[in-house]
Amino acid sequence: MSNIVKLDVNNFKKEVLEAKGLVLVDFWADWCGPCKMLGPILDELSTELELIKIAKVNVDESGELAGEYGIRSIPTMIIFKDGQKVDQIVGLRQKAELKELLLQY
Repeated sequence: MSNIVKLDVNNFKKEVLEAKGLVLVDFWADWCGPCKMLGPILDELSTELELIKIAKVNVDESGELAGEYGIRSIPTMIIFKDGQKVDQIVGLRQKAELKELLLQY
């Protein structure tokens, strides 16, 4: 079962900016093919890496958040640590690569 948190302007601050530890935020859309391929990978990582919060922002529903973070193409993932942006990944990545990257923090 997935532990992914759905984000919008109402809960972004609480779930990401005020969160302790690591948060991976995936900016995605329903019509995006690579986003659909990334979904199951993030679902698996959300159960395997229990200390890392994984969350998603639908750019069509929360365009203001996408604009605030300069999202130009999707999927784009931003890694936050203790509320601060520490990395950004643009494009589809394989599970092993994402897991290795997340475990570096």
